[in-house]
Amino acid sequence: MQTTIGIDVGTQGTKAILVSDGGEQLASAFRGSELHRPSSGIVEEDPEQQFASTCETIRDCLAQSGVAPGSVVGVAIAGQMAGVIGIGRDGKHVTPYDSWLDTRCAPYIAKMTSQAGDAVVRASGCPPSFNHGPKILWWMHERPEVFRDIKSFVQPGGHVAMRLCGLSAADAFIDHTYLHFSGFADNANGRWDSALCEQFRLDPALLPRIVDPHQIVGQMTSTAAAACGLNAGTPVVAGCGDTAASFLACGATEEGICVDVAGTASVFAATTSSYRPDVEQKVVACGRSATPGLWHSYAYINGGGMNLEWFRQEIANHGDPDGSLQFEDLERMAAQSPADDDTPIFVPHLEGRVCPSEPYLRGAWLGLMRGNSLGTLYRAVLESVALEYGVYKRAILALYPNLLFRELRVTGGGENSALWNQIKADVLNMSVIQVQDGGGAPLGAAMLARFGVGACADLPSAATEWIDTGRRFAPDSSLAQHYRRRLDRYEACLVAVRALTG
Repeated sequence: MQTTIGIDVGTQGTKAILVSDGGEQLASAFRGSELHRPSSGIVEEDPEQQFASTCETIRDCLAQSGVAPGSVVGVAIAGQMAGVIGIGRDGKHVTPYDSWLDTRCAPYIAKMTSQAGDAVVRASGCPPSFNHGPKILWWMHERPEVFRDIKSFVQPGGHVAMRLCGLSAADAFIDHTYLHFSGFADNANGRWDSALCEQFRLDPALLPRIVDPHQIVGQMTSTAAAACGLNAGTPVVAGCGDTAASFLACGATEEGICVDVAGTASVFAATTSSYRPDVEQKVVACGRSATPGLWHSYAYINGGGMNLEWFRQEIANHGDPDGSLQFEDLERMAAQSPADDDTPIFVPHLEGRVCPSEPYLRGAWLGLMRGNSLGTLYRAVLESVALEYGVYKRAILALYPNLLFRELRVTGGGENSALWNQIKADVLNMSVIQVQDGGGAPLGAAMLARFGVGACADLPSAATEWIDTGRRFAPDSSLAQHYRRRLDRYEACLVAVRALTG
């Protein structure tokens, strides 16, 4: 039996899975992460811990499954997409991981937007936001003594892969699914944009080489292999961004298949066959798919999934993280509050809005009444994600007026909420389908490892073989007009809150 290992270096932690050649998940392992918040706006992780957790989870998978290390024909790593790690000449980090949740680069978002906002969108496919470009400029201007030691900027998945293979900064890489977040890429042509680099006085040599997600970037060193329990020389495939890997793990390998990643970030994506940057509205990003020839037009709520835990802990349980009310209780209460025009509108951007970039926008409830119950407020929180998705869908339709939205496949922890899935189906007027036994980003990475070492013909056929869909939530046609009104009202609420906080 041939097996592959897929890893996701995610926000909540690192997860690895061991997968058979038929797609059966033989083992999985997880190590939680530690987010460091030394002061307001700063969110960092230790890249050394990310690397160690990768080795530990791989070793755990092998121990659980009992498979021989020689059966593993390839490893691929997905990871957080919008943050950066500065590495030195030896390929090891000289900065902490500057997380996508870190907001200190906000002044440089404004700088890039004012000086070259449209050019960045047109070239890379995404506006400047809490992503690579503004973060690189922050390190350049705010930490020049550290910046002098940086030889390249990479992401967690790439950094871990480099460490596994013993690569130096000269071999640093980024796969093309990250390019829309870069701020300096000519995404359509898969290269760096020299004009944008020159405008912001960034030496292009600090940007890594661009590779395909299924490209083999090296082989495990004997030291790394011993730490993982694998054989030295095991091929390491580039992998891709965790969001792109999640899309792949949902089977979004054909035009018109949409994906909802109901995780830490709430992500809505449509699969298309052409590159169309959203220069006018700057709501959705256009990023390359892990599947050759396809693109994903998508947007996300920064920490959208974290809002549910915030509500459970701070609102429902009065600040007690171990309070008695659980998500199941809150969902049961919310289900007793039907879709109603009097339900308050919740604005979910507690840490700034990403799509479009409005870093100073904040969350709010509008339309509160004394009769609103805890369940009604929780329903409003769930509904806010679906309404924000409705804004994204409208923006995508403006770019692709003939695109057929076939179905929405949901993955991530939030996929288990039947009420939330139904609300999304009703708001978006689209069937929502759970992915059966979804493996998320680690499964997408495992598929890339299999494709990269030549063990399958292509990614669409691997997706067909490995992925099963589950329960379907059909939209309630009687609520279509209600949610059109709600979506219009939601957009009006965004304008009002922007005037006060943005």
